[in-house]
Parts: sequence; structure tokens; C-alpha cells
Amino acid sequence: MIRLFAGLPVPDDIADRLEPLQKGVDGARWRDRSHFHVTLGFFGEVAEPLAAELDAEIGELSPPQFDLEISGVGWFGRKEPSSLFATVKRSEVLDQLASDCRKAAARIGVSPDAKPFKPHITLAYLNNVPLEAAMAWSERWQVLRAGPWTADRFHLFESIPREGKKSIYEAVADYPLGV
Repeated sequence: MIRLFAGLPVPDDIADRLEPLQKGVDGARWRDRSHFHVTLGFFGEVAEPLAAELDAEIGELSPPQFDLEISGVGWFGRKEPSSLFATVKRSEVLDQLASDCRKAAARIGVSPDAKPFKPHITLAYLNNVPLEAAMAWSERWQVLRAGPWTADRFHLFESIPREGKKSIYEAVADYPLGV
């Protein structure tokens, strides 16, 4: 079984804008910039034969290139914050691509994450961080704006767990946009 998700990579100039936000919250596990991405669909643990089918299904999608922009920050977990993120502005093309990735998974019997799509770039994971700390961080960085940048590809990523360390993400398939 391999843990898979579809996502858009974040270009270096945008990662440069995000790295300075990664401070000021005790207990935050800040993500390495090489792991910055916009998740389109999380598929969880997938058997390898199904992973190949998922790759083929997603490979049939033909979305256009489109622009992305960051507008503010936020956190997940209303009472107990679980992560800090940069908010990616919604667009019709972005929403459609996320929906199409999830539908591709469902067509082959893979159950995508049922949570509503909220485009974002995770900057940190949190454990036992007070709500007030997430709120203060969010208030400090809410003015963040970055982009636009053009999404010209997306990936199928494998999330590889490492004992006692952060998982690493490896692109296992690449899908050009606008071809």
C-alpha cells in the first residue's frame, strides 16, 4: 500500500515568500519548502495495482493552465489547531481540477478524502498548540499576498512515512496542464 495525493507544486519564488512566515509558534512542526504544494485530492492508502490505475485515470484529464494566488493565511482545527496554512484563492479552473481528480479516484474504487476542498499550502503541523497562538500567528500574517503564478503541471505524490521524522513527499507522476 502506498499513500497518495494529487497536488500542484509551488514555485521557488512563492516558497521564498512563504518561508518567513514559518516562525513564532512554539510547538509548530514547520514543513520544508520542498514539501509546499496545493493538495487537489487526498487518496490515502492505495494498493499498488490501483495506484497505476489512478495514475492512468488522472492522466486522462486535460485541464488548461491557470493562475494561482495566495491571499492570507489560516489554520485548521476550530478549537484545537492542527495546521497552519497560506490560503490559495479559489478559481473555477482550480475547483474543477480538484473535483476531477477526486472523481477519477472514485471511478476506480479509491475513496478520496470527503472533506470539502479548501485550497491552501500547509506551512506547519501542530500538536498541543493553543488556539490563541494560531490566532495570533494568523493575525500577524493575514496581510500576505503572493502571486499570481501560472500552474503548468500537477503531480501524483507519494507520502512516505519515516519513523520518528516527518513524512517526505515524492512526485511519482507528472501531468502537464494545457496540452
